[in-house]
Amino acid sequence: MRVAERAFRIGRDVAGVLPRARAAVTESGDWNPLSARDARRFGEVALDELALAGLTLSAPPPRLERTVAACGAAAAQLSALGVDGAHSAPDPLQVSAIRRRRLGSQTYEQLTFEHDPKLPSTLADEGFSGPSTAVLHLCRQGQERRPWLVWVHGAGQGLPIDLLFSRARRLQDELGFNVALPVQPGCGVRRAEWPQYPTMDPLGNVAGMMRAVSEARAVVRWLRPQASAIAVSGVSMGSPVAGLVAHLEPVDAVAVYTPIAGLNAMIAAHLGRWGPSVSDVAELLSSDAAARVTAAVDYSRVEPTPPPERRLIVGAWHDRMAHRQPALALQERWGGEVYWHPGGHVGHLFAGGVQAASERFLRAVGSSA
Repeated sequence: MRVAERAFRIGRDVAGVLPRARAAVTESGDWNPLSARDARRFGEVALDELALAGLTLSAPPPRLERTVAACGAAAAQLSALGVDGAHSAPDPLQVSAIRRRRLGSQTYEQLTFEHDPKLPSTLADEGFSGPSTAVLHLCRQGQERRPWLVWVHGAGQGLPIDLLFSRARRLQDELGFNVALPVQPGCGVRRAEWPQYPTMDPLGNVAGMMRAVSEARAVVRWLRPQASAIAVSGVSMGSPVAGLVAHLEPVDAVAVYTPIAGLNAMIAAHLGRWGPSVSDVAELLSSDAAARVTAAVDYSRVEPTPPPERRLIVGAWHDRMAHRQPALALQERWGGEVYWHPGGHVGHLFAGGVQAASERFLRAVGSSA
């Protein structure tokens, strides 16, 4: 993509943030620009649009990393294996190092461990398997058994500031939870390390998610002897990880926030911002072969181990990133409690209603431990 074309695309997309936001909030016909509630809704949708523009257009222009035909073997194997057949039991977590850190007044530990997810042969043959250094941020206190929350971040996260987004300090002080925050491969403090994730390669995205699931399962198994209860939660790109861990491991509760459907399809849906020059990449990520590959990580087709009253789905009604359909589909499959935030994808992180619903849910988990 030429420099002039890229500059044009970025400028046009940024200029369209407010018009797109207005179109989104007015489609229901009940939007009142003089209402403080509706003004906030508009601001959150505009924030989603701005974040999408930044995440999409600040990266290098997408390039085709493989053909649809090159996905054939993996599509055949993974669609046949499904979730239960594709994921191997993780090796026990062996701590490599623990370092005490501080973020403002918050103290935490950064734990590292080597982990090999033992991916299926078609992914291993493409070079996606093998050991890498996993990173886990821990907020814990005392030696007694406590309930634990395993909090899996979304795209663009994986840094210590996630301690603030997860409200780890409040969960410790007010609810008595210890908090574990695994860093997904290729994200945050692991951004410069192999493997890259997420990417424009449909096989790499499935392999990266399977690695994240395997690492989080190892964390859950490591925590189990010291936990009175374990809840797993995931935000956006972390929602499939949390859902799959809650299916493959016996845990006490699961919560997903602004859940996504398929990572490949979600990326493809937003590539139109680059224009026709990347249509081949979008076609690959939205192809039938790419969809069949994701059978190994389709958490909407499996049941979590916690009972329905220990399942929480938080959707954002005006979500411009994942949209509301994945939350609706998950509600139909999982049942459980559903909370709808009236604003956008990013805004739910700061919404008082979402905080209240989450704390009510976790208090019930902690009190029954």
